[in-house]
Amino acid sequence: MRSKDDKKVDLSAGVSDLEVADKIKDIQQSFESGKLSRRSFITGALAMGVSLTAASAILNKVEAATPKKGGRLRVGLTGGATTDTMDPGQILDLYMIHLQFGQLRNSLTEVAANGQLTPELAESWEASPDAKNWHFKIRKGVEFHNGKSLTSEDVIASINHHLGEDSKSAAKGIMAGVVSVKADGKHAINVELSGGDADFPFLLTDYHMNICPANSDGTIDWASGIGTGGYVLKQHDAGVRSFTTRNPNYWKEGFAHFDEVEITQIADATARSQALQGGQLDVINNVPTQTIHLMKRVPGIKIEATTGNKQITLPMRTDTAPFDNNDVRTAVKYIVDREEWLRKVVHGFGQLGNDHPIGPANIYRATEAELPQRQYDPDKAKFHLKKAGLSKLDIDFHAAETGFGGALDAGQLMAASARAAGININVVREPDDGYWSNVWMKKPFSACYWSGRATENWIFSQIYAADASWNDTYWKHDKFNKLLVLARAELDPNKRRILYVEMQQIVHHEGGVCLPLFRSDVMAYNERLHVPEVIGNNWELDGAKNSERWWFA
Repeated sequence: MRSKDDKKVDLSAGVSDLEVADKIKDIQQSFESGKLSRRSFITGALAMGVSLTAASAILNKVEAATPKKGGRLRVGLTGGATTDTMDPGQILDLYMIHLQFGQLRNSLTEVAANGQLTPELAESWEASPDAKNWHFKIRKGVEFHNGKSLTSEDVIASINHHLGEDSKSAAKGIMAGVVSVKADGKHAINVELSGGDADFPFLLTDYHMNICPANSDGTIDWASGIGTGGYVLKQHDAGVRSFTTRNPNYWKEGFAHFDEVEITQIADATARSQALQGGQLDVINNVPTQTIHLMKRVPGIKIEATTGNKQITLPMRTDTAPFDNNDVRTAVKYIVDREEWLRKVVHGFGQLGNDHPIGPANIYRATEAELPQRQYDPDKAKFHLKKAGLSKLDIDFHAAETGFGGALDAGQLMAASARAAGININVVREPDDGYWSNVWMKKPFSACYWSGRATENWIFSQIYAADASWNDTYWKHDKFNKLLVLARAELDPNKRRILYVEMQQIVHHEGGVCLPLFRSDVMAYNERLHVPEVIGNNWELDGAKNSERWWFA
């Protein structure tokens, strides 16, 4: 039987009357701004012909989407180490990305949850026609945690921190094109590049490019943890636990809602999951894909998977035997059964990789026709071993769960599939703590992962350029490096695509990386948390900005 209310406009099922919808939107905005009470909202909706059921549903949805201040967010993370430092140029993994980039500090520009480039500490920017000179207006009225006002001096010192021969910053490679950074008054800077770079504002969103207060000598005060971010550092035990409180003077209106944020390093996946289920944590990253079906059954826990350009890589040091021989490297690329890894390592949460870093979210990714997918083929591996003058090969593969989730199991799968090609792989289990300092870029063959970079230039410049700080394969290729400079300055998208496709082909055929998979990021969280419908996929946990963008509902 129909009720009388069924004749009224039911906005929960969709609105056809645009005029009523506009009026509802008006009273909704009034409610959100605090001008209307719950009763006034319901009364106003009923007066427009909306059913009580629909009005209540709308109100519940509005309230859930209205940020609420308060509470302590407890985050369980991987990627922390006792060797971590507050130097933004030395950020290595998610723990310090989440702390520095996600809580303590801001950058000039930001990638929004929808993937669009947006202003942060830079109010606006413009480039010369050749994209070699950039002018940035710096936001006024922004204060550091110590009360110091942000000026162009702080921005210049923060950028210079990553420049020059003596810089030890991991962002040195992507900033290598910067010739000079000069002040244009107290709230503007001019940046001169050695060549055109249409993507330069995107590079400033890198998690190393945090703005810190300048010292009198032109260096930056990075050790204190002071920044302009939504939270203030109170306690920090490197690689163990960090505690922050909300910045009462945060310049971003409508962000940073928690009173406190506590992050804890928990490398063990089982311990991390149990702490969430037991109520000791509110959100965890890196949910093991093999347990997702079990986690989904836990009352009060939600699972979210996002797919971007995050990738599993197996870097081979091209300056070290036997990987200084490209035929050996190619043989290794053929002995990985990528389809098996997709099924067993990430349990379908990802896509096949093709031994180059340009992922599904990049716009200039090579098509199957331009670069056919490499498949498991032990006969081709044998062929390349023979070209290298070898009939068999013994190599060590160094791995830990910190390298990527499932790295040890993946190593055993690779060892099994390699035997048919005469390659014997010994999987060496390494400690999680200090992995990025002691194993990665040190051992000849190891496990690694990379979060996705928004542009082709960014990831090529940071990892594959000859002089890149994180060139973890120690690969130097003259033609590739010349194409990198050309593509960076090319403003015609069609010509730019041709250059980037050729670079992908070079890395695929001659590079030192075996890239089997692009994997999804999977997080789990307590249903009390309000998580937006659209979340960032550039880094884990909503672009590492969950402390700023979420709240307790």
